[in-house]
Amino acid sequence: MSTPDADDDLPEPAAPIPARTREPLDLVAMIKQEGMRLDQYLHIHMQMYSRSEIQKAIEAGGVTVNGRPTKPSYKVRRLDKLHVEMPAPEHDLPEPEDIPLDILYQDEFLAVINKPADMVVHPAKGNWSGTLVNALQFHFREHLSRENGAFRAGIVHRLDKDTSGVILIAKDDQTHRECSNQFETRKVFKEYVALTAGELERDTDYIEARIKHHPHDREKMAVTLDPADPDAKDALSYYEVLERFRGHTLVRVQPRTGRTHQIRVHLMHVGCPVLADKHYSGRGRFALSDLVPGTPADADEVLIGRQALHAFRLRFRHPRTGNWLEVEAPLAADIRRTLDLLRVHRPARS
Repeated sequence: MSTPDADDDLPEPAAPIPARTREPLDLVAMIKQEGMRLDQYLHIHMQMYSRSEIQKAIEAGGVTVNGRPTKPSYKVRRLDKLHVEMPAPEHDLPEPEDIPLDILYQDEFLAVINKPADMVVHPAKGNWSGTLVNALQFHFREHLSRENGAFRAGIVHRLDKDTSGVILIAKDDQTHRECSNQFETRKVFKEYVALTAGELERDTDYIEARIKHHPHDREKMAVTLDPADPDAKDALSYYEVLERFRGHTLVRVQPRTGRTHQIRVHLMHVGCPVLADKHYSGRGRFALSDLVPGTPADADEVLIGRQALHAFRLRFRHPRTGNWLEVEAPLAADIRRTLDLLRVHRPARS
C-alpha cells in the first residue's frame, strides 16, 4: 500500500470519522484490531493524519484509553474506549473527479465496483487525489454512506492499491453498518485469483499459519511458527489450483479469516509468493524477458508491474432485501495477457 493499506479485505472502521475538525472523536476497538499498536490503529482509522502526527498527539495526552493517557506502543484490546483530540488535518475534503468506474452491480442501496490496479481506495498521506473515493464522489455524489466520514464516503472494506477486483460500496449509513457487520462476522464469501512465482505441490489445500506484523518492516506482515506468540493471530486460507505452468501457478484462494495481507503472506509461506509482489516475492515486476530469455531489449515489455492478485468474487446477503448477491469481476488485462503468454512459453509439464 501506499500508506499502510491494511488488508486485502478488512471492513472499514465502524465509527464516524470527522474529516476536518477539532472536535473530539470517540472510538471503540473491535475484535479485528485487538493486539494492534495504538498509533497504528488510529492511523488506519484516521489516515488524513500521518503516523508521526498521531504519535505526537498520543504523547501529548491528546488520546486516552479507557480514560487514561497512554503510549503509542500500547496494544489495543477489544472494547477499549478511545477518546481522541487531534488538530484539524491540512487537507480539504476529497474533490469529485471524473474518473471512469467499472460498475458491476448497483441498486438504490449499494454498488459493487471493479477496482483497477494502481488505484488507492481512499485519500491518505501522499494520495489526496485520483482515489476511488474521488471517483465515487463524482459518480454518486450525495448517495454515499458517511458512516466513516467524508474521506472514506461509501467505503465498506478495502483492497490494496495494487490489488484489482470487486469492492463493495454503500450508499447509505444503515446499509454500510449492516454490510460492515457481515465482514466483521465473516459472513461474506470472498474469492481471489492469484498468479504465483512457483509451483504449488497440491491441487487443493488449506494454509493455516498465524500472522503478525513484521518485526523490522512496518509495511509487511509475517508468519510466526510460535503458537504462543501473543502478537500473532490465527489465519486460514483455502486454495484450489486452476492452471499449472512451468514455474508458475494460477490459483483460486478463499481467505477464511481476514488478516492483513493474508493471501500474499500465506502463499509466500508455502514457497509460491504472488508474482511481482514487491514486498513478498522480492520483485515488483514481471517482464517478457523473464518469460522468454534472450528477448531483445527493444522488444521487451513489462507484463505485470504489480502484485498479480485479483479480487474475483464477492458473495453476501443483501442487507436490505435479504437475498444473496454474488458479483464477479473479470480478470484484469495484465493478468490475462500474462496467462496467454505462459500458455505459449511455459505450458505445464506433460
